[in-house]
This record gives sequence, structure tokens and C-alpha cells, in this order.
Amino acid sequence: MASVFSKIVNGEIPCYKVAEDENYLAFLDIFPLVMGHVLVIPKVEIDYLFDLDDQKYLGLMLFSKRVALALKKAIPCKKVGVVVLGLEVPHAHIHLVPMNSESDINFSKPKLKLTTEVFTETAAKIAGQFA
Repeated sequence: MASVFSKIVNGEIPCYKVAEDENYLAFLDIFPLVMGHVLVIPKVEIDYLFDLDDQKYLGLMLFSKRVALALKKAIPCKKVGVVVLGLEVPHAHIHLVPMNSESDINFSKPKLKLTTEVFTETAAKIAGQFA
């Protein structure tokens, strides 16, 4: 059965896309820790990040770097944190989280509840900085 992320890649489930190329996709987390929390995935469904072949793994990291640079320009923050958890969805993914303090990247804190308009505006802001 396809993961929720594969369904997003296939267009079966909508997302707030911030960047895409032929192999990777970045979109806003719908349960964000902070404004601008992004998920970056390979389009191929592989459960565990370290099961990606070297080329796909390095490609994912380089694509994530480009997304993080756009994210930092669009969402003022000190740094963009990078987290790999990978237990909640069986599809390799990276969390990019704008950070002004370490508490911004605490996954046990309550998630933000944002409107469709805020998600749409935030995605457009980040996408506009993606190069």
C-alpha cells in the first residue's frame, strides 16, 4: 500500500508544495512545529533514509540544502534545523524547521493550527525563494 507521501507525489492527496524536481519534492508539514516547517522527500517510496542508494541519498541532501536556503530567506530565523525521525510515515523524509531557539524543534510540543490561506501564502513565499 502506498504511503501518504507517495499519494502526494502521485497527486492523489494535495499538498502545499514549496519545491520540486524530477526526483524530490518539498512541501509544508500540515502539523507544523513552527511557521515554515517543511518536509522533503524522494519521489521514490523507500521507508528508511539509509536504504536509499548513494545517488538518491546525496541528491536528497543537496535538494534539502536548496530548500533550506529558500526557507531561511522566506521565513526569518537564526538557522534551519534538520531532523530525520522517519517512524510516523514509511517513506524516507527530512524535516526542515526554521529555528530561533532549540525549543522550536521540540516534536513533543503542540503543533500549530494554521488556515489554508496561511499555508498557501507560506508555501508561495518559500517557493518564490527557491533557486
